[in-house]
Amino acid sequence: MDLPLIWSAIIALGVFMYVLLDGFDLGVGILFPFVREKRDRDAMMNSVAPIWDGNETWLILGGASLLGAFPLAYATLLPAFYIPIMVMLFGLIFRGVAFEFRFKSTLRWPWWDASFFLGSLVATVMQGILLGAFITGVPVEAIEAGNWRYTGGALDWLTPFNLMCGAGLVCGYALLGATWLVLKTEGHLQRFSYRAAWWLAALVAAFLVVVSLWTPFAHPAIRERWFSWPNLLYLSPVPLVTGAVVLALFAALQRRRELAPFVLTMALFALSFLGLAISLWPYVVPRALTIWDAASPRDSQIFLLVGVAFLLPVILGYTVYSYRVFRGKVEEGYH
Repeated sequence: MDLPLIWSAIIALGVFMYVLLDGFDLGVGILFPFVREKRDRDAMMNSVAPIWDGNETWLILGGASLLGAFPLAYATLLPAFYIPIMVMLFGLIFRGVAFEFRFKSTLRWPWWDASFFLGSLVATVMQGILLGAFITGVPVEAIEAGNWRYTGGALDWLTPFNLMCGAGLVCGYALLGATWLVLKTEGHLQRFSYRAAWWLAALVAAFLVVVSLWTPFAHPAIRERWFSWPNLLYLSPVPLVTGAVVLALFAALQRRRELAPFVLTMALFALSFLGLAISLWPYVVPRALTIWDAASPRDSQIFLLVGVAFLLPVILGYTVYSYRVFRGKVEEGYH
């Protein structure tokens, strides 16, 4: 039993589920300033209010699993990402406060609308920057057997490529949010969501093309992975299917489908996640430490795996249950 492989799958599942589920409610927050009517904003917030905090459980699962299963990678990467991680967490906290206080505080509601938007935007930008920094890699060196350290500066994550990834993720999450609102709302707000989703889909497609071209040509190892023979033949279905999904998304929006745009946007994220995994596998610290290099002792991984074996079905169960309970259109006036 290859425990590092099992833990890689668990962490990948946690991160992917977080991106999908918290991504659309962050996207709803990003869209807030573009909706004028207060009742429409109420409907937007009500569409995610019952489920947003449960969505963030997946982020905790992924982070805790990384610490337990790959402590060397955690200790090496964290110093490189202190600032964006802390800013991201502050953004998530700010957004959470806005959720709780918007309908209850005596302060004027525009203040909490702004807080909801800014918290969502800041958290998303930081997540995109972290993604870009992880793709490009961080400078590390071995200081002794089995121990590595980060050798870069505090602001090495602030690069054009990383900022572009931040902007791209803002568009991606906003697209998830818009297609979620297509599914959950009706009338004027749904029509706005269709229009927003169309333009956001075009922006996301453009960002995917730029990142897909920039990354291989900036990193020889990734270029070799994708463009060497026979890898080119084996991996070509990924960009081809991605292009087909983009076209299907535009068609679904044009035909005013309700469920299909959201499902197709999730598929687009899944294919992007697959492409990232192909580019970086098997490194947990890109081009420095593989999952086997950074793994904790076998006994520790087995001990933690027993706990996750009980915890993961519970998280999956209440996630499915909460979405089932709150399925259907948002009712106006519900708080």
